Amino acid sequence: MSTMPPTPLHRDPGLQPERTVMSWGRTTLSLCVAAVVFLRWLPHYGAVILAMVVVCLVAAGGIYATQRRRYAVASHGIAAERLRADVVAVLVMSCAVLGLGIIGILVVLGP
Repeated sequence: MSTMPPTPLHRDPGLQPERTVMSWGRTTLSLCVAAVVFLRWLPHYGAVILAMVVVCLVAAGGIYATQRRRYAVASHGIAAERLRADVVAVLVMSCAVLGLGIIGILVVLGP
């Protein structure tokens, strides 16, 4: 019994969807590393650092959970020659970074 390889969603395997998946993968890894670094600050700044850890891990989990859908949408968009930017993902990431910055400022200025 032979197994047929999966049919690709577009004709060029080095196109934008693959590069975008790799970019989001690097972002996920960076957020996980940042969460571990924040844990090292826990003894010095206190439990408020856990908020930064949670923001990083929730953002990384969100990226991981939606990665397949984003790849499929991008691949079908290229095949149909109608590709649109994922504005929601960029806005959510921007809000996460802004939230981390605000929490970091509050931690440093704390009581």
